[in-house]
Amino acid sequence: MSASFTTSDGIPVMLRRSARARRMTLRVARHGGEVVLTLPSRIPEAEGRAFAESKADWLRQARARMPAAQLVAHGAVLPVMGQGLVITAAAVRAVRVEDGALLVPQGRAAGPVVQAFLKHRAQQALLHSCTRHAAAVGRSFSAIALRDTRSRWGSCTSDGRLMFSWRLAMAPHEVLDYVAAHEVAHLAHMDHSPRFWAAVARLMPDYAPRRAWLRQHGDGLLAWRFRD
Repeated sequence: MSASFTTSDGIPVMLRRSARARRMTLRVARHGGEVVLTLPSRIPEAEGRAFAESKADWLRQARARMPAAQLVAHGAVLPVMGQGLVITAAAVRAVRVEDGALLVPQGRAAGPVVQAFLKHRAQQALLHSCTRHAAAVGRSFSAIALRDTRSRWGSCTSDGRLMFSWRLAMAPHEVLDYVAAHEVAHLAHMDHSPRFWAAVARLMPDYAPRRAWLRQHGDGLLAWRFRD
């Protein structure tokens, strides 16, 4: 069950009830800066509103840190495998990279065709990386799926299904490769224990700066919109 209200200084807040929540939580979504207040069933709405008001300074600072939404359109500079490319209409039948530009077919909206291009690039790169890392740990995965997730860049199920955000195609390849190694390590250790991180380090001894890049720049990848 959800509702919404606006704080005294004009910040819209989505209020959600959760029977499983044990305490009030307030978060700012990584994509779009939406503010969500989660309340346990037993806590009155008025108490939740007061809690949100008490965090007004933090909310303003958190929202200010969020990158502004950017629309994929002709003339925009979009990161593709970490390289900024100018989206340019051209006499081409399919999207391609050429001389610092991302060429898209003339007469077609850039967003949908660029999104399809990124998904294809992500699928190819992740399949290659996951196959290599899985061989190194002596495990196998059952499938790779792509989603437009907001809370995580990848996941691994107990039956060996690997899921990734296709937006990783915008990150440098070494960052995508780190996320692949991270999820493949879960094939051996379904947790974030010291054994898991040791497995990641064996696959990728220099994983730390790649992980740090994603923490620092990931919100920027999520800010891109592919449709109005």
